[in-house]
Amino acid sequence: MDFHFEQLRAFVAAVDHGTFESAARELMVTPSAISQRIKALEQSVGRVLLLRTKPITITASGEIVLRLGRAVHLLGHDAALELHADDALTPSTPAVIPIVVNADSLATWLLPVLADIAAQESIVFDLAREDQDHSTDLLRAGSVMAAVTSNAEPVQGCTVRPLGRMRYRPIAAPAFATRWFEDGATAQALTAAPVVVFDRKDDLQDAYLRRRGVDPADPPRHHVPASADFATAVGLGLGWGMLPDAQSDAPLRRGELVVLDETGGVDVPLFWQQWRLHSRLLELVTTAVVDAARSTLH
Repeated sequence: MDFHFEQLRAFVAAVDHGTFESAARELMVTPSAISQRIKALEQSVGRVLLLRTKPITITASGEIVLRLGRAVHLLGHDAALELHADDALTPSTPAVIPIVVNADSLATWLLPVLADIAAQESIVFDLAREDQDHSTDLLRAGSVMAAVTSNAEPVQGCTVRPLGRMRYRPIAAPAFATRWFEDGATAQALTAAPVVVFDRKDDLQDAYLRRRGVDPADPPRHHVPASADFATAVGLGLGWGMLPDAQSDAPLRRGELVVLDETGGVDVPLFWQQWRLHSRLLELVTTAVVDAARSTLH
């Protein structure tokens, strides 16, 4: 079967933007042109790649073609840079590298790394936020090219490199600790004290409670689904929560937070998974991320 660049480009744009109309605006063509290119691609492949819902739903066959479309885009950009290396010209459209990352890495150490790269290269990042235990699902689907994940088992077609460990400890505001934990982080206190949870996938607090013999369903819980706001909520006394050292060290030194249980820390190992693709830009990103993580994480 033959794959045509414009068909792949239309397909990727439709998946990323969710509708043919939005994809058409991105590529400056008509929605009809997007529809015709994707229909021709499906006829060439002999499979249905998209369900025409709103937003568009990608099929299992479509996930395979999506990975191909993203790879072709990135390799084409690499080739254009090499071809124009001598005359200082760069491609008019920057390379797009989609990455999935856990919220705490995004809020602490990762963004400065990506900003440094973007300041020097013709590149833009399409960041997806996902819990580190679930991020490899997006790699399998072809939605992203790389992931910061807690999964050391490589997704098919990917390589894995260790980044280090994010250390989390049960933290609270001093006044909150005085009110709820007068006798320390006992099972009785943990059963009654409100807890702050990131979202329904966040198991850090529940895992700590289980280790202390407490049913996670017992304490009242607040859901605060943003890393910086989560730390703010803990600092304001909304509840206690498991905070990474990168967020808690400074306020702990200032006396704005306290550690509830010095033995209750947990290390979450993080890994960088990326497509096994020989791309200069992707390797540049990988090297920078791995180097920064190893100098920042435990």
